[in-house]
Amino acid sequence: MVKDYSQQSRPSLRWVFERPERIVAFGFGSGVIYPGPGTWGTVLGWALWLVLGQFMPLWLALTVGGVGFLVGCWVSQKVGDELGEPDHSGMNWDEAVAMWLVLCFTPASLWAQLCAFILFRFFDIVKPEPIRFLDRRFKGGFGVMLDDLLAALYVVIIMALLVRFEVF
Repeated sequence: MVKDYSQQSRPSLRWVFERPERIVAFGFGSGVIYPGPGTWGTVLGWALWLVLGQFMPLWLALTVGGVGFLVGCWVSQKVGDELGEPDHSGMNWDEAVAMWLVLCFTPASLWAQLCAFILFRFFDIVKPEPIRFLDRRFKGGFGVMLDDLLAALYVVIIMALLVRFEVF
């Protein structure tokens, strides 16, 4: 089920940069880019990975991803409450963190990472079961972050299979 964002407000970049939690929730401003703020959040996660994550040992990259998840729960709750829209389309930190975690388990080649990117966007948008079921059940900041984490898990499994069968 695709959400109807036509009624949502579109905060300005100036509004986003007035508070630190907004900056994070809106992916350092990438969440104000339309169309596709979720895609821009995924691009942010990939960019952060290329700049920082790929040089970290796995344990540290996963720790950063875990902290990003916890911070995301808090900022998504706080900013969602402020907007009166618990899962505003512009709040895209969830996509950035999930993509970061996907890339922890993706080969370093551009093609593998591009495949992971496309797969993640597919699962994040389509929300196959049980993602859809859990998305309806868990609300607030945790719910915002959870569905993307589950979409990331789907991608990690598929990427592992592709690596196992030597596609990458």
